[in-house]
Amino acid sequence: MSENRFLTLIKENQGIIYKLVSIYANDADEKKDMYQEILLNAWKGWPAFRGDSKFSTWLYRISLNTLLTLRRKPSRIDYIDSLNDISPLTDTNSTYNDDSMRLRQAIRLLSETNRAIVSMHLDGYENNEIAEFMGISNNHVSVKLHRCKEQISNLLKR
Repeated sequence: MSENRFLTLIKENQGIIYKLVSIYANDADEKKDMYQEILLNAWKGWPAFRGDSKFSTWLYRISLNTLLTLRRKPSRIDYIDSLNDISPLTDTNSTYNDDSMRLRQAIRLLSETNRAIVSMHLDGYENNEIAEFMGISNNHVSVKLHRCKEQISNLLKR
C-alpha cells in the first residue's frame, strides 16, 4: 500500500483523531503531541492493514490504543478532579459551542475505560462492537454506558 493512499485516507478520516484527542488532551500543545503520536503509530501499522475492516475503524482503534498507552505513561497528563476547575480549551479551529465543550470536559473526567466506551458510543459504534474492542461483555457495555450517562449528567448539573 502506498504512502499517497495512506495520506489520503488519513486526510479523509482525521476527524476521528481530532475527536478523540480533544477528549484526552489538556491543552493545544498536548493535542498536537497526541495527534503526532497517533499518526506515527498509524504509519507504523500501515503495512499490516489488510483491509478486513474499514480504514476508519482501524484508525479509531490505533488512535484509542495510542491515547490509552500515552495515558498510562507516568507524569504524562495531570487530570483535574473537578469540572469547575477546568479552564476552557482554546482551539482556534474549534466550532464547538459551550454545551459541547462542557460535555467534552465532563467526558474527560471519566476513567480511561469509561471515556473510551463513551467516545465510541458517541461515534456511532454499536454495543457489540464496543464490547469486542474493549474485551468485555455486551451487557457490561450497556451497564457502563448507563452509569457514565448518569455521571456525566451529574457533572453537567453543577
